[in-house]
Amino acid sequence: MLFIDKKGDISMYLEKIKIAQKNIEDIIVKTPLLYSNVFSENSNNNIYMKCENLQLTGAYKIRGALNKISLLSDEEKSRGVVCSSAGNHAQGVAYASSLIGVNSTIVMPKTTPYLKVESTKNYGGNVVLHGKCYDDAFLEAKRIENELGKVFIHPFDDIDVICGQGTIALEIFNDFKNFDYIICPIGGGGLISGISLAAKEINPNIKIIGVQAAGAASMKKSITNKAITTLDSVNTIADGIAVKTPGNLTFEIIKDLVDEIITVSENDIVETFLLLTEKHKLLAEASGVVSLAALRKLNVKNKNICCVISGGNIDMLTISSLINNGLVSKGRLFCFCLELRNVPGELLKISEILAKENANIVKLDHNQLKAINRIHNVQLEVTVETNGHEHIEQIINAFENESYSIKVLY
Repeated sequence: MLFIDKKGDISMYLEKIKIAQKNIEDIIVKTPLLYSNVFSENSNNNIYMKCENLQLTGAYKIRGALNKISLLSDEEKSRGVVCSSAGNHAQGVAYASSLIGVNSTIVMPKTTPYLKVESTKNYGGNVVLHGKCYDDAFLEAKRIENELGKVFIHPFDDIDVICGQGTIALEIFNDFKNFDYIICPIGGGGLISGISLAAKEINPNIKIIGVQAAGAASMKKSITNKAITTLDSVNTIADGIAVKTPGNLTFEIIKDLVDEIITVSENDIVETFLLLTEKHKLLAEASGVVSLAALRKLNVKNKNICCVISGGNIDMLTISSLINNGLVSKGRLFCFCLELRNVPGELLKISEILAKENANIVKLDHNQLKAINRIHNVQLEVTVETNGHEHIEQIINAFENESYSIKVLY
């Protein structure tokens, strides 16, 4: 055990986290802890949301970055800092560096959403785009550290960064002391490590649950294998937690202090994103909502649960894509195609069937060139608003009853 002595003492880390809180409290936002009627009813628990999507720079990462850079010596600050990040740590380092007057170089994967890249530049970071995922960016940042002598600010595998993230737990317990569970995302593991070190000392009986995307479950696999394990690849819309190799320090902390790691599917994520946006009017990035998505996998009732929404840095195109995917997943958008005879009145018949079934047409493409028999037929592609999967089945049956054969597109 790296962090817990033979008596299980982690009190020294709670003190470090309290010092971190003093280091950053004049700058960061004390984010709200909001009760959710919607997620509480859906899960049969009392669900509270710690909204780090409302934090400065749009995510919790500013906490760890600011604590780490504030603790650097004058000589280290003069050399400048470098980091690798999928976006949120990048913005945290850039913002913290600018506040303190330190030059920052930020290496980001080429797949990083536009909003995060531009925001990092606007906060004063010198952005370098390199590789396809965090791990590729990490290797480039380490090269810059070695060749140019800059101080590397690790996004998760650094005790000062971890303690900065742990200040979230202090705020949670300051607002509500009787939590049974805290659920938070895991990428490299810095967030849950900091929260665990504080929460388990404040309340040793609390359960800490980590959540990973099924397509990027490197920490879960490492815990299962009892050794740090590198994934061959990661594949998830939750880019902020798409990490192939977890941290050494975070692995040890999570192994000792985290009670369970849950994985969620892409459908779980998009449906939760839609629910949070529609019912609470809160915007969060895909990686930020996985803690809420995990509620459907948690087999407990009547518990007080805090879900950490880790960030809200999401661009408009991604928002649109997630909303559309969520609507499809929930059966609220339905797209199909069929071939019609190329004669007057056929389109009217289709419209009448949809009107009778209370399906509102969103989009319609009437294209003779797509039909198999282009001389006599035309292909019609229709997207309609629906009221769930049962409604979609009713529409399909209605067309079959009128001898139309439709092909479901999504």
